[in-house]
Amino acid sequence: MKWRSIVLVALAAVALTISPAAFASAAPVARLDSGVVTGTETGPAYLYLAIPYAAPPVGEKRWAPPSAVAAWSGARLATTPGPACPQKVRPGIPNLGGYDGPTSEDCLTLDVTAPKVAHRAPVMVWVYGGGNIAGATNLPSYNGVNFARDGVVLVAMNYRLGALGFFAHPALTAATPKGQPLVSYGLMDQIAALRWVKRNIAAFGGDPGNVTLFGESAGGEDVLQLMTIPAARGLFRKAIVESGGGWNPLPALTAAEASGVKLATEMGLPGQAATVAQLRALPLETLVAASPEIVAPAVDGRLIRQSTTAAFVKRDQAPIPLIIGSNSNEASLMRAFGMKPADVVARASPALRAAYGAEADMDETFARFLFNDEFMGAPARWIAAKASAKAPAWLYYFSYVPERQRAIRPGTNHASEIPFVFDSLDAIPGRGPLITPSERSEATLAHSCWVGFARTGRPDCAAGGQTWPSYSPATDQLMEFGDPPGVRTHFRKTQLDAQEAAAGPRINAP
Repeated sequence: MKWRSIVLVALAAVALTISPAAFASAAPVARLDSGVVTGTETGPAYLYLAIPYAAPPVGEKRWAPPSAVAAWSGARLATTPGPACPQKVRPGIPNLGGYDGPTSEDCLTLDVTAPKVAHRAPVMVWVYGGGNIAGATNLPSYNGVNFARDGVVLVAMNYRLGALGFFAHPALTAATPKGQPLVSYGLMDQIAALRWVKRNIAAFGGDPGNVTLFGESAGGEDVLQLMTIPAARGLFRKAIVESGGGWNPLPALTAAEASGVKLATEMGLPGQAATVAQLRALPLETLVAASPEIVAPAVDGRLIRQSTTAAFVKRDQAPIPLIIGSNSNEASLMRAFGMKPADVVARASPALRAAYGAEADMDETFARFLFNDEFMGAPARWIAAKASAKAPAWLYYFSYVPERQRAIRPGTNHASEIPFVFDSLDAIPGRGPLITPSERSEATLAHSCWVGFARTGRPDCAAGGQTWPSYSPATDQLMEFGDPPGVRTHFRKTQLDAQEAAAGPRINAP
């Protein structure tokens, strides 16, 4: 047995020379249906970046539904951010989506932030905002490490934007097989990413049966749309809509085609006579430069069969729990919409003016409240009421403004709730030293509500000690994330009722 003792002593000596950190530093690995990916460790999380979920939408795949990604051999490094989808960017100057980095048409990738130890963990899938013309997964405020810290697997996907993501033309319609979807390629990408999650998220410790889809601004609009699309049914079990409106009309296919013909003409092609080959041969730079500032999904009768409002009126939406809400200064978007306060005030009918009382006597303030309520607050309450007929819904209003900004900001700007929801204030460059205990408390509360919803389907705001009642038109209660936070009853009821009455003819028709 002497030889055995010698071997054991030798092995022990070797073990003593290996630092425990060497074992801990092994790169995390996930096995997917397309191959193996290697990520990195960051704090309490494993991070996997730029994982392809669909084939590059180039060449004949431009303006086509996403197709399966080619499998790879060996381990694919998923350790550096990928390029965003093509959009108008100026280096050093964030665009409407907050992005100013590299882009590529080969962009159908996603990022996963997962707890180091997870098994059947709740999953949250993030859809960024930016008007469906801009945005990316890797902005500082979208840092998902604290979701992973709290036991949630976070997925964020890039999807086609602008004229590459939302485009129609008679030539494309004629060349597309019967029944194959048209126009809304960005939404098709989001559905493909959700299908990828269903197939692969268990490799990261996530539960494919407990997926919450959440998005902000255009991403929130997309979430609402996906709640009404049959092809997305069953791919997510809960939804959160941050400042996503809900009353935006969708064009018909013929209107979308007319817009595409106009764009083709502007890019030097023969308008309606342009061929599919000519369209797909357009240089990427030409397409991006000519891409309109407003794009939208369209009712093509295949992917999208009706508008969001029509679906909610007829209760055709997915019967899933929903959180929806808005911010107190959504009017920060007026400049992006090309609207001046006087333009907003001029739209107000005598009935609206009467509903706003003293607010109507202050033009700038009146314009801000009108914009907030018409574009975000009233639609959110309306959607919550319609959704509550099929599944629980919760309504919120985010009004918290850091103390140092209260003298210069009349409320919470559009998208300013995001770092509170993600609890990512420290990830924003230069913000760390300025963060106050009050801000941290608000982030703890909001983040805990979102995490609780992902876990259980109810916004159990344990970290903030708040009880958030579900929405009912009868009780008309919402959670205000303000200073202090709390439940409000009949919040701005007179004004929101008036907005709903003014919008009635266009939103309540089936």
